[in-house]
Amino acid sequence: MGKTISLSVIVEASPLNYGEGFGNVSEMKKISRVDGNTYPFASRQSIRYDIVRLGNEWFGWNLDTVSKTKGTVQFKDDVTIADSVEMDLFGYLKTSKKTGEKTGEKSRKRAAVARLSHAIALEPYTGNFEFLTNMGLAERIDDTANLANIENHLSYYTYTITIDLSHIGIDQNDSLELSNDEKYERVVQLLDIIKLLSRNIRGRQENLTPKFIIGGLYPVANPFFLGNIKMNVKALELAPLKDTMALTFAGQSIGECTQIGLTQGTFSNEADVVEQFAGQVHTVEQFFQQLSKEVAHYYGVAHATTQD
Repeated sequence: MGKTISLSVIVEASPLNYGEGFGNVSEMKKISRVDGNTYPFASRQSIRYDIVRLGNEWFGWNLDTVSKTKGTVQFKDDVTIADSVEMDLFGYLKTSKKTGEKTGEKSRKRAAVARLSHAIALEPYTGNFEFLTNMGLAERIDDTANLANIENHLSYYTYTITIDLSHIGIDQNDSLELSNDEKYERVVQLLDIIKLLSRNIRGRQENLTPKFIIGGLYPVANPFFLGNIKMNVKALELAPLKDTMALTFAGQSIGECTQIGLTQGTFSNEADVVEQFAGQVHTVEQFFQQLSKEVAHYYGVAHATTQD
């Protein structure tokens, strides 16, 4: 049976994604809930963008993989998952023809192996605005400054990622399978990016290193803790986490596979978290080290983190 990593993360950040806006007002992307509140969010596409950006900056992921020869921007026909970690992790669609032309070729697609949710704020938006001008530039030429307003917010956000280890490095379209060492290397790179994720937006670089992370290596693909990460002011709500851990699959409880990474001093009920989940709470670094070790064991490869 294949193994799947499922991780739910809490980060703290200012607005991570903006929409079209109107006039001189820049709007955050937001959703409304039945509780009457509006919650900012960052789309899964925006998170994927920064994962790929950092993969290229830190690990040399190949970004010379797309073209518009068929009328739409898409991955090149002659590029495979062996050439592109991005295509391996996030899938692809390669259409069969140019606009207005017919060929005997079929479109080829490969589903994403790493699947992201939106990052949803855990604290509602209450109408904060930031007033902006370009006075510093305008004064240099004795001109009148332009004015703008931008919605602002500071909140904890949560998102979830699942990674199907049984499909990493395998593409039936090209009858291709990478070595277990290569598969492991790609997964560990992705975990390193999640651990130190950042987002460049509006002149800011937002640090998206987890304040809290829960998950592990599971026998079934499921974003177990998605929708179950909740906060009450500065406190984590523990009941949804406990109920999720009590779920079973094939006679095994989800809690048996689950570990927690916690940044100390973040949550007001930190002591309760440690007490309720005794033996499962670690630092964020220890969480990722342990998970990397489990991935190495799954692929049967040797690595420094697996050596005694």
